Amino acid sequence: MSIHWAALGNTFGVSLLITLGVVTAFCLGVSALSRREAVLADGGSAVRGGGALVVAVVAFAACAAAVGYGLYLIAGA
Repeated sequence: MSIHWAALGNTFGVSLLITLGVVTAFCLGVSALSRREAVLADGGSAVRGGGALVVAVVAFAACAAAVGYGLYLIAGA
């Protein structure tokens, strides 16, 4: 049995980068939702917190897209 170390290293590197990207996007989404809730709790208007809501939706959509693509790859399509 022979191990192709370069391919193993590439797989590790790509997996690490994708994982960090998904975690960062999720943290950004949670932070944006928290910021929106803080604006609304302080008596701010829903329009003022709308930008944070857009950021949260985009961040969570990116997470969902990454998970969906991973499942697509696992299914062997």
